[in-house]
Amino acid sequence: MTTIVLMVVLVGIVLYIVGLYNGLVAARNGYKNAFAQIDVQLTRRYDLIPNLVETARGYMKHERETLEAVVQARNAAVSGLAGAKAQPGDAQAMQQLAGADNQVTQALGRLFALSEAYPDLKANQNMMQLSEELASTENRVAFARQAYNDGVMNYNNRREMFPGSLIAGRFGFQAAEPLPIEDAAKRAAPKVAFG
Repeated sequence: MTTIVLMVVLVGIVLYIVGLYNGLVAARNGYKNAFAQIDVQLTRRYDLIPNLVETARGYMKHERETLEAVVQARNAAVSGLAGAKAQPGDAQAMQQLAGADNQVTQALGRLFALSEAYPDLKANQNMMQLSEELASTENRVAFARQAYNDGVMNYNNRREMFPGSLIAGRFGFQAAEPLPIEDAAKRAAPKVAFG
């Protein structure tokens, strides 16, 4: 009888440990999936930028530096996104992506500020459509970022709380890094409306 009770307790402990491990795996996969949604939205954003620059180029012939800055920021952000995609949750990759994406936001802000001086550009149907798509994408990025950061918090809580911390340490579950926004001024989506 003692052997049966001991076996039941042992099986219960093993099942509990398996449950903790599987919970950590599910949380890690959850934040990685949430990052995949950020990847989709940022890729969409970065794909819109060349079309926006080409539309503006015809009207803003004397603003070559601004257009080049937008393209360079976009290219740096695409590289940052590729690095973060390879290692979602990695602190350095998330910081690089956040910095590169902030550069894109700043460059686009300068582009839209300059475009105010070009009434024909503001009235261009293609430019209006692109800016509307970009604004919509900015909202999607914000929602995807929030879902990712929530997933990271859930995962980190599971791996840091007892008894999950015992399992996480033994099986190499590393802390995940949220995708930050560096300062309050950058927290607002850039205004892309014309008119």
